[in-house]
Amino acid sequence: MQAIVLVGGEGTRLRPLTYSVPKPMVPLLDRPFMEHVLLRLRDAGIAEVILAAGYLPEAIQRHFGDGREIGLRLHYVVEEVPLGTAGALKNVESLITGAFFVFNGDVLTSLDLGAMREFHRSKGGIGTLHLTPVEDPTAFGCVEHDGEGCVARFVEKPRAHEVTTNLINAGTYLLEREVLAAIPAGRNVSIERETFPTLIAANGRKLFAYATGDYWIDIGKPENYLKANVDILQGNIPLHTVGTTAPHVPVKSPSFVGLGSSVEGRAEVGPNTVLGRNCRVSSGARVSGSVLWDDVSVDRDAVIEGAILAGGVHVGAGAHIGRGAVVGHGEEIAPGVVIPAGARVPTPA
Repeated sequence: MQAIVLVGGEGTRLRPLTYSVPKPMVPLLDRPFMEHVLLRLRDAGIAEVILAAGYLPEAIQRHFGDGREIGLRLHYVVEEVPLGTAGALKNVESLITGAFFVFNGDVLTSLDLGAMREFHRSKGGIGTLHLTPVEDPTAFGCVEHDGEGCVARFVEKPRAHEVTTNLINAGTYLLEREVLAAIPAGRNVSIERETFPTLIAANGRKLFAYATGDYWIDIGKPENYLKANVDILQGNIPLHTVGTTAPHVPVKSPSFVGLGSSVEGRAEVGPNTVLGRNCRVSSGARVSGSVLWDDVSVDRDAVIEGAILAGGVHVGAGAHIGRGAVVGHGEEIAPGVVIPAGARVPTPA
């Protein structure tokens, strides 16, 4: 079984975090998000993965290489221009040998891929789409299906009075190779808006819906990225991690302290906090509900509440970073400065 992971997006919603790091490489606890995804695919019995890349692909290639170290065969196909979710699949058609999984590169889920594969085989359709329920479907693409699970219609971001289902497209598909014949080559094509509706209208082999209540989150927004880290800390989704809760320092559980990081006496870290590798939190500082990437320094009496700090940030003494703030790579926060709630430093262009 092969898999394609769509990692071509620029991660604009996560800026300034993604100015220097592609979205697949933002860390969840101690390792890049994409590494968690790939390890999950490996554990599900998938041996070969094609990464359809576009933005800062060198960072992904540099970290994973040919995939041998994590037990996978990785291929990289870099788009010269954005091709969309279906165009990216067409662009790797020569590498596809049979039925294949497709994963959006910003989705973290506990979906049982083996169970989805068995469902797909039992239905005999041209494709199977994972659906998940949400409280407010108006911000998503809703998918209607009949009593047999056959997909009937796609409704993109319906208004409140147009909602007929709370099941949305969850960004994981299992497709037969013949789907690729329905995708035109050489241009941007959306699988949600063009390819899937075309397959339904063709009235041939059917698309099926596979709806589950598994853990699911799109990490592409700062608030969701922060929530995903907290959910991992709280055990809502099991993942491979290497680190410590450092019981010998003042860390409130649940929290995660990366290798080489230190927390001085009289400092407070946690709960629901992640420190990357080689971070330093000085005496009197308070860090709660936040994610700090590698090599972040927090000077004495600084306060960080519910914020995200990229790698190499230095927070001066007595500074305050408010809830929902996002600070980009290598930024210097001067002593005593207040970064208000929801601010982004630097401000995205």
